[in-house]
Amino acid sequence: MSWQAAVHHTPTGLYLDETSSPEEVVLRVRTSRNAPIKSVYIRCAPEGEEHTTEAHRVGDRPGYDCQWWEATIRVLSPNIHYRFLLRTEQGVWWFNAAGITRSVPTYHNDFQILRNRQPSSWVDDAVFYQIFPDRFAIGKPEHPVRSGQHRLDGYPVVAKKWGELPNVHQGAREFYGGNLQGITDKLPYLQDELGVNALYLNPIFTAPSSHKYDVASYHEVDPHFGGDSALLKLREATRERGMRIILDVVPNHCGVEHPWFQDAQKDAQAETAEFFTFHNHPHDYESWLGIRSLPKLNYHSAKLKEWMYQNSDSVLRRWLAPPYDLDGWRVDVANMLGRQRADHLGHKVLRGMRRAVKETRPDCYFLGESFFDASSYLQGEQLDATMNYRGFMMPLYHWLTGRDYHHFLGRDWGDDYPLETADLESQWRSFRSTIPWASARGQFNLLGSHDTPRLLNMVGGDREKAALARHLMFTYPGVPNVYYGDEIGLDGGRDPDNRRCMPWDRKQWDTEWFEGWKTLVRLRRTLPALCGGAYQPLSTEQHTLAFLREAPHSRVVSVARRASDEVDRVPIDIAAVPDGTVFRDALSGNKATVTQGFLPITKTTTQLWVEEE
Repeated sequence: MSWQAAVHHTPTGLYLDETSSPEEVVLRVRTSRNAPIKSVYIRCAPEGEEHTTEAHRVGDRPGYDCQWWEATIRVLSPNIHYRFLLRTEQGVWWFNAAGITRSVPTYHNDFQILRNRQPSSWVDDAVFYQIFPDRFAIGKPEHPVRSGQHRLDGYPVVAKKWGELPNVHQGAREFYGGNLQGITDKLPYLQDELGVNALYLNPIFTAPSSHKYDVASYHEVDPHFGGDSALLKLREATRERGMRIILDVVPNHCGVEHPWFQDAQKDAQAETAEFFTFHNHPHDYESWLGIRSLPKLNYHSAKLKEWMYQNSDSVLRRWLAPPYDLDGWRVDVANMLGRQRADHLGHKVLRGMRRAVKETRPDCYFLGESFFDASSYLQGEQLDATMNYRGFMMPLYHWLTGRDYHHFLGRDWGDDYPLETADLESQWRSFRSTIPWASARGQFNLLGSHDTPRLLNMVGGDREKAALARHLMFTYPGVPNVYYGDEIGLDGGRDPDNRRCMPWDRKQWDTEWFEGWKTLVRLRRTLPALCGGAYQPLSTEQHTLAFLREAPHSRVVSVARRASDEVDRVPIDIAAVPDGTVFRDALSGNKATVTQGFLPITKTTTQLWVEEE
């Protein structure tokens, strides 16, 4: 074991303590006993000028074989960056969230502490379930869309029978009749059987399409979903069960049927004309990705900001307040919000939105959509989290299938060469290290959504690879999300095939597959180490990935093996776990004892070793 590999700190649990003073925190770092370290310092720049604080050796902790260093630092700002300076006999080493190095690192990978800007504490033990409302369940009374009832993009809408496959040529014009009462009726299944405790619903506000991203009213639930009263019933039912619920909101654009746009198009002097960018009124206007049915909103308008999030009755505030009391928002295309050609207002707008939602509901989970690097939005003053496509899902599939996401989509430049295990952890680390740990532990981890092919389709129907992917989603830092139907083996390719109806005939379910999901949901919610605990990679050798999750009085080792290899043990002395410590695999029941600094592991694809008390 190299002493460098054993240096560890995560800004949580055993490594960070709040003090009685609101301006101080205690930080700890652990090192191996034989590390040639002469002294340790913590370097930060609280007011722009470098400041170093010497750390001191402190006593041992039961269950750890290591050396602890501790220092108290002052925290005078809402967000403080810091790193450790380790003086050794061979010179100075720097240690931050990106790892340990002899070269001086940049500020961007420093550890970070957020004061008074933490994501909601309830998110730590949340397991989300994403629902596309038109395709989940039909509850009574029914409010179906009839074929030809209205037109979408010039074509009549189509009412489909439940369970018929979506037609790629009809897409959002197809309606199956799912509604909010159907979701309410299925809460016993979701909570009592599957075990999830939080719901994320795709848009439910009035719109002509089945996906509802072409919103026609931000102030009413679509009558085909049951209207406002159906949302109230769902909210009351989830509250009684202690379940959380967040909704999808689309502040980047609206639909052409929204009165704001209708009025603006009719009259260039209308009150809402400034909400849009007309290049040549009335038919030449800025739209989302050039889709004319989705006119883009222009946040240079002060009135738009008032109506969308600033006023007490604004869109974002209204649904978080009584009687609906929603628990959060998922912001559609958050990475494009407020950005239009030379205008880049996104960060300013999201800061304003955050202030509004946190004032209205301090424990609101403020989530944004982004398929890319969203680190600039996750520094504690904008989003709590993003849908973690690039920081988790995409590199995982690249490692697991040998193809990156872009290759899967048929892009000429997509990578079809397998990602090595060390490269998978390296990419994950690059996305973890640029954001505060509080943001990393709140990231919305997923294996598929209404915008991507489903899990089983991504792995070519290979149940073993799919099981490995879901195992990592439930054990990696972040908040896991189950896309409706994945738990029973539902297929689905690209949109709209990924939006098939949920089959409620259990004869169509893969029940063994379902039991596997139930087990992981239970473990994720009951093991403290998986609910926001510290993270430390242990092994990226050959085809096997192993990492430690750690909380006070709870240590778990997650093992994922994508193919057969010779790895039969993982080094756990780098996590200061002493010889003789016994672990039990929560998935198989097998037991193993740490010997000579290693934890023996089996040849199975997934393992979850829980330290025995």
